Amino acid sequence: MPMPNLQLLDLLVRVEQLGSLSKAATSLQLAQPNASRALARLERQIGRPLLVRSSSGSKLTSTGTLVAGWARPLLAAAGEFEAAMASLDHAVHNKLGVLASQTIAESYAPAWLARFQAAYPQVSVHMEVANSTTIMDRILAGDTRLGLIESATVRPGLHTQLIGHDQLILICPAAHPWAHRRSPVSLKQLAGTPLVVREQGSGTRQVLELALADFPITAPAMVASSNAAVIGSVTAGAGPSVISKRSAAPALAQGTIVEVAVAHAHRLRRPLRAIWASGNAPVGPAAHFVQASRPSLPPPQQ
Repeated sequence: MPMPNLQLLDLLVRVEQLGSLSKAATSLQLAQPNASRALARLERQIGRPLLVRSSSGSKLTSTGTLVAGWARPLLAAAGEFEAAMASLDHAVHNKLGVLASQTIAESYAPAWLARFQAAYPQVSVHMEVANSTTIMDRILAGDTRLGLIESATVRPGLHTQLIGHDQLILICPAAHPWAHRRSPVSLKQLAGTPLVVREQGSGTRQVLELALADFPITAPAMVASSNAAVIGSVTAGAGPSVISKRSAAPALAQGTIVEVAVAHAHRLRRPLRAIWASGNAPVGPAAHFVQASRPSLPPPQQ
């Protein structure tokens, strides 16, 4: 015998509680004729009557009472399951996990977060910072969090949404000879100069190397794993560097470093992207966050 559906068992229990098939059907928003036919089918499956119907109402037979007794713990368990799933759905839709590259996390995400949380104050956001290559690796490996990267290229298997652009600039210490030059530094000069650079895998490093790809690149003066370390090293005299203008803005305002003009500076402009694995387009809070980063954008597509 196939398992009766839960609504039919609930109907039987309510007939016992309410003493009326009509009232039981109404409580479940069922039409009485449909409820009556469903119970009749169940009686045929069992081979025994479940109800005694009369003009004054309905009551369960001994078999009906037995079946209703078996149904109660099953219905209670189903109710607990439904409540648990609802709480899980609530938890999922009130949390947002983000993997953000360092420049985005430091210089762009704070404004996006403020806009997002003003619209969705009930959502808790957890942002982990990593370089762009690491973020792509994690998402391709199955991480379902929303990725925010500044890489010039995106790996196959990832979908993207453009959310902005970031300009890299050349900076040097205030005492460096380039600080007072009037002509732009050429890309060839830049490639031949020991620079303070970010680590391999960083979007900043990738964009710089692509811009200098036509020339032999001199070994770096220093490799740093954060924008703050790059700026601190440049300030201390370790050498020039190429870094996000947004990241360098506070130190430029203080005068501890100087921006130097670069020829073909457009080659140091890079896209900012939201990324996700194929078939895992942002929904709920993740989709709203992408919209908060660029309010004029259409919703993300698969």
